[in-house]
Amino acid sequence: MFAVIRTGGKQYRVTPNAVLKVEKLEAEPGSTVTFTDVLAVGDTGGLTLGAPTVAGASVTATVIAQDRLDKVIIFKKRRRQNSRRRNGHRQHVTVLRIAGIAPTPVAASPAPASAEAASEGAV
Repeated sequence: MFAVIRTGGKQYRVTPNAVLKVEKLEAEPGSTVTFTDVLAVGDTGGLTLGAPTVAGASVTATVIAQDRLDKVIIFKKRRRQNSRRRNGHRQHVTVLRIAGIAPTPVAASPAPASAEAASEGAV
């Protein structure tokens, strides 16, 4: 089973027990986070797409750590001007382990009695 969630302006395809790094969330390590912004849910039975989200679906994750990514170097140079500038940046991220995916509740199919009643009315 997998799901596509949206958080931090990005979309992630997640599966149970997957570890991923997302934009920083305000949560303590060890706490549980629930994502209700689920765009799609898929399994062996097929794929359910949301418009824009899947109603009733949610993804729960456990916060492993609050971390920072590797340093990205920003180097600016203006040629022939003896002008150079070097900066670094480390983005804050939250490391998550996906605990589970709760799909939408399955709606009951229409009863066959209503199909029989419709066919009797046509006769």
